[in-house]
Amino acid sequence: MPAIFTVDPRSGVPIYLQIMEQVKRSVALGVLAPGEQLPTVKQLAADLIVNPNTVARAYRELERDQVIETMAGRGSFIAGSGTVAGAKRAVADVADQAIVQAVREGKSMGLARDEMKVLFEHALDRWYPTDASEENAAS
Repeated sequence: MPAIFTVDPRSGVPIYLQIMEQVKRSVALGVLAPGEQLPTVKQLAADLIVNPNTVARAYRELERDQVIETMAGRGSFIAGSGTVAGAKRAVADVADQAIVQAVREGKSMGLARDEMKVLFEHALDRWYPTDASEENAAS
């Protein structure tokens, strides 16, 4: 399997969370299919030049979230059960992480809670119009 994951140690986001987000996004987008094998902890750690414990933590969390299944001696695989529900949950998790990152960045730039709320509502109104005429205008 070609390496499809990357990490940015300077992003401020823990590396294990970056790995988790990328696996979830890949599942949600269908890049990784149910039953597909992930790289071994050792291989992914070598590819990303990170500590194997970091990859192992990401895999443990992904297994806890039921995104992957790990079988001793065989490896880690994208979970096959409940794939529609799992993909929807993965999409929600990816969106949640993006929102958390945006809020973190806004706070670090000194934006007040009310300012962030206005920006978020503005984005919601733009992408989720409430009436058909607005929906056509956004297209």
